[in-house]
Amino acid sequence: MNYKLQNIATGRIFEDTGWLLSDPQYDKPSLIRALYDKNKIEFGDPSLGIYRFADWLPVHRFLKRSSATVTYKSVGLAKHLGLDNLYISFSGYWPEKGANMTTCSFKETEAYSVCGRLPEKSGKVLVVASAGNTARAFSRVCSENNIPLLVVVPFDNLDAMWFESELSDCVKLVCTPAGSDYFDAIDLSNKICKSLKFIEEGGARNVARRDGMSTTVLSAAEFIGAIPDYYFQAIGSGTGTIAAWEANLRLIQDGRFGNHKMKLFPSQNIPFTPMHDSWKADSRNIVFEDEAKAKIDALTIDAKVLSNRRPPYGVAGGLYDALKDCGGDIEIVDNQELRKACELFLETEGNDIHPAAGVAVAGMIKSIESGKIDKSKNLMLNITGGGENRFKSEKKLIYKTPDLVIDNNTDIEIILKSAESLF
Repeated sequence: MNYKLQNIATGRIFEDTGWLLSDPQYDKPSLIRALYDKNKIEFGDPSLGIYRFADWLPVHRFLKRSSATVTYKSVGLAKHLGLDNLYISFSGYWPEKGANMTTCSFKETEAYSVCGRLPEKSGKVLVVASAGNTARAFSRVCSENNIPLLVVVPFDNLDAMWFESELSDCVKLVCTPAGSDYFDAIDLSNKICKSLKFIEEGGARNVARRDGMSTTVLSAAEFIGAIPDYYFQAIGSGTGTIAAWEANLRLIQDGRFGNHKMKLFPSQNIPFTPMHDSWKADSRNIVFEDEAKAKIDALTIDAKVLSNRRPPYGVAGGLYDALKDCGGDIEIVDNQELRKACELFLETEGNDIHPAAGVAVAGMIKSIESGKIDKSKNLMLNITGGGENRFKSEKKLIYKTPDLVIDNNTDIEIILKSAESLF
């Protein structure tokens, strides 16, 4: 094993004795972080896909068909915005740039890292809750590597469950009913994991998920030769921005890429802006005045994948701590602004991007226009998904239908028996 684990709240360092998602000796909420044996990362051959960053991934094995994020220096968008050094880290489908994520989302970075951490013969079924892109990525990775998986997705997000080929029978899809949201899917997945047959993936608490996502920053630092000065990304849970912060800290420890911290500029999609609202109130805690309205707002945004109502914002090591440590701000953009940003990216860079990535572009533009950014510095724009329209136009797609639709408020015994019967 090439790492140990550390409790962010207490600093305690301990061995990873298995599928640990928290410090077993600490009874309060806190993220844990992987501390790698190698302080200086050695970048592997590009043929290794995401595993070229394996020195800083908590994996026990390499899975097949992975692809890494590709970073390049922008010309078109940079010129349009008057930027000298805009670097785009692109996760998706763009063969000409060497980007070959066939689910068209950076959620592949999570899936290959998490599943690479999973013991090869655990005897358990991995459970993943998702608003769509994560489910698609984990489904493809598990199907191709024969890893038992149960994904839980809101019924209204089924249009995200498209694939280039038929999924293996080891992957099962469970949906919460029409009108439900991502939080309902998370709640149902938590209930399913009360069965000993299943193992919780863990979301932001899983070091493999965060460190997989952190490879976007490693890609940028390798290409630029330095830690970026500013970082832009759309957020639903904020996990990707937490991961960026953690990658930054490791790169400082490496010593070859500078000793500064990127200013973080994550963005949310109006009207669903719980982390923005909490940050502006300088509150560590997210409190919804009206849960019903929050649920409606989550269903209103174009970028449906950004609709997490229980993000790891205030937990020790969460987004609040990341922003406090690095500086920056949370921007907000509406559906019209993100659509215009998607059109601008296509026009100036030449590829389509997901609505969430459009939120990141629009948020970056707002940060620039408000004077928060030194335009001569190195900007990293994390495009978390793109090339989907092109991919769909070139391929014949297969859509996964639900193996089970069940309300998360159903009696727990019925939920468990229904889920167990799928395997």
